[in-house]
Amino acid sequence: MILQKVIPLGYAPVLALEGYARRSNDRRTYELVKIRASALNGCGYCSAMHVRDALAQGEAENRIEALRSDWRALDVWSPAEEAALALTDEVTRLGESGVSDTVWNAAVEQWGEKGTGHLIIAICTINVWNRIAISTGLEAADL
Repeated sequence: MILQKVIPLGYAPVLALEGYARRSNDRRTYELVKIRASALNGCGYCSAMHVRDALAQGEAENRIEALRSDWRALDVWSPAEEAALALTDEVTRLGESGVSDTVWNAAVEQWGEKGTGHLIIAICTINVWNRIAISTGLEAADL
């Protein structure tokens, strides 16, 4: 099913949220967050799209590959990137206790309150896209 054709009025607000997230975040970090959340959710379609975009921006393949497994095992992240990726992990895997104080405080320290808010919007948006892509059967080959 092509959701934007079936329910365009429902799809439009997600596009608007995506536009806001894209404009409000550092482009490189934005792609890292998108790849990491998509890997956690098992969304091949979104993962392929954001890997393509990250590579086009000059992102290193070894960093991208690390996002698909244990990103912490590779010591190539800036403190700001580490904070964004840790936040991505906790927001995407959101449990009963929400985001830990340690992860939240690190994000605010690196990005400030406004920047952390922008990251939250980006993380939540990719989680919506992942759920749309997976539930409607989109595949990486569909790109």
